[in-house]
Amino acid sequence: MEAVPARARVYVAGVTVCACALLLPLPLPVPSVRSPGWAVALLAALYAAGEQLARRRLAGTFYPVLLAGAFLLPPPAAALVAVPGALLSHGVRRSVQLRRVWRAAQLVVAVWAAARVHGALGGRDAVVTPDFPYVLGPAGAAVLVFCLVLAVLDAGVLALADHAPVARTCRGVFGRSLAPVAVHGLAGLMMAVLWRSPYGPVAALLVLLPMYVSWWVFAQYHRERAAHRATIRALVQAVDIKDGYTRGHSERVGRASMMIARELGLDAERVEVLRLAGILHDVGKLGVPTRLLRKDGPLTPEERRVIELHPEYGHEITRGISFLGEARAAILHHHERLDGSGYPYGLSGAQIPECARVVAVADAFDAMTSTRSYRRARPVATALEELRRCAGAQFDPDMVEALTRALAREGWHPAVTAEEAAVPRPRRDAASHGRPGVRP
Repeated sequence: MEAVPARARVYVAGVTVCACALLLPLPLPVPSVRSPGWAVALLAALYAAGEQLARRRLAGTFYPVLLAGAFLLPPPAAALVAVPGALLSHGVRRSVQLRRVWRAAQLVVAVWAAARVHGALGGRDAVVTPDFPYVLGPAGAAVLVFCLVLAVLDAGVLALADHAPVARTCRGVFGRSLAPVAVHGLAGLMMAVLWRSPYGPVAALLVLLPMYVSWWVFAQYHRERAAHRATIRALVQAVDIKDGYTRGHSERVGRASMMIARELGLDAERVEVLRLAGILHDVGKLGVPTRLLRKDGPLTPEERRVIELHPEYGHEITRGISFLGEARAAILHHHERLDGSGYPYGLSGAQIPECARVVAVADAFDAMTSTRSYRRARPVATALEELRRCAGAQFDPDMVEALTRALAREGWHPAVTAEEAAVPRPRRDAASHGRPGVRP
């Protein structure tokens, strides 16, 4: 946070002062909790250990212990549980220390507010009884307050440091954190109920074991998704380097494919698959000689046949990437035409997979609305008119109409690269292969 402006540092200092004030008075005796000082120390140690484990091995942060403290202890004692773990740091740089102080202050305020709401709604008595399902009400309210306080404080510091819109940032943080924190809150409630039961604190600690296992599985899932994204980025970057004049084309085709898929009412999983298909539709160009992709002037018939192998190359390149699913069929068939004159296999009509028909329209639309080396970009309306003219022969009319409706509602705002902004020089598009109709 070395680049944080002075006003944001003042904000952090103000929140820290408020947090220190909330820690007073120090923990008082609680009739239903024997030795509250011991309970605070144990929970604080558990949170510190869990936070370190979460940061190094898992993903996110470790809230079950904090929320268990909010359900078990009075507000100042519950807030104190967060301090050691938040302040624990292996760095000595000023920026690291400032982040730790901010995190500690933020959690103190959030836990204090959650414990206050939980106690005001009679949550501690319900935990002692335990009174089910009444116990869920105060706990749920405490979780909502905990999330809301964290979101508001984060929005405040981001607004001062990065000029982020407060309301939108707050809604975004709150929306992303509510579901996972609710799960942590349920685990914290189970800890609190067992803690107050005849089984005691040892039984309460056992709740953390299945929580850790489920969290580890969730972290593995996110690591796998991150690896998938890295694979996609690497392939797209390789294509962009090899065929630089279409830089950014893959991402835009992915976006247009996603818009069509949503307009067709496809489920979220297929929408994502079609987005990946659009992004990777030209990955087969990695198998085409660079001199052909960058050739000035018309291609010979032999050179066109080599270029037309790129869908099959792409299908082979992605053969071992299991998560792509039907996206591989789109990569293979996105140059087929409804009238059967496309390639590589001359499929026609319904023989062409639906995903390939989606990507074909998205590919052609972006090709027409992007500046290429042989012509300027066409307006969106002109490109849609051309797609409608070729519908039925080259493109699926349903896909063309879906894109038209989506663009009418959402518009089209693609990023313009430096290559597209440059003045084009006359050159025949190697990707068009001399075929009539729209040249993707």
